Amino acid sequence: MSTIETRLADLGVTLPDAPAPAANYVPYVQTGNTVYVSGQISMNEDGLILGKLGDNMDTEAGAAAAKTCAIGLLAQVKKACDGDLERLVRVVKLTGFVNSTSDYTDQPKVINGASDFFVEALGEAGRHARSAVSAAALPLGVAVEIEGIFEIK
Repeated sequence: MSTIETRLADLGVTLPDAPAPAANYVPYVQTGNTVYVSGQISMNEDGLILGKLGDNMDTEAGAAAAKTCAIGLLAQVKKACDGDLERLVRVVKLTGFVNSTSDYTDQPKVINGASDFFVEALGEAGRHARSAVSAAALPLGVAVEIEGIFEIK
């Protein structure tokens, strides 16, 4: 039987340590079987992924940035589950914010980078409700920020 960690390894994904909050908030809150994860910004091993969609970043690069947000979300869920990702039941909802120009309209295609990752990594448990919205600016100039709601056991 395949575990979530095995599927991640098959995808070439190693979860980073869950990032600490950058201000006066907590990285996640659990109430009952629901975990609300604070917004995770686009970053990888090289640092922050900066850019504005419709200006200096294309949709494909934005989707790749959104995938890094999803990996950050999953790292926070793992921490909330005391290191046991098998406690994750499903992704319930994502809210994606895309740093974009006022005339850019492909926010859903950008956030697909996160949605597609969750389905690849989790199968049906990765399917979720979602919003994808534009933002005039995001913290530190990052390209994407995504928050999520997850069900755990």
